[in-house]
Amino acid sequence: MRKIKEKFTNILSVPKEVALDLPVLFVTGRGEVNIENYKNLMEFTDKKIRLRTRDSIVTIEGEGLILRQVTTENVLIVGKITGILYS
Repeated sequence: MRKIKEKFTNILSVPKEVALDLPVLFVTGRGEVNIENYKNLMEFTDKKIRLRTRDSIVTIEGEGLILRQVTTENVLIVGKITGILYS
């Protein structure tokens, strides 16, 4: 089914993140990450934030991490970011 959706996005020029519900990360320096298309918040400490997406888990590691904004569509994380991991 995923390959069909990928072909569909190419034919109609629909962005992949929209058609496939993929996470989109906007990283601003080492101090801010905005994540779109997440499903739920799995873990939150000042050193680690884990988010479930449709097909993976995104982990933000750092120091003094805080959730500046949380909506049903995106999460804005600020603090000293030292790593971004996908699993």
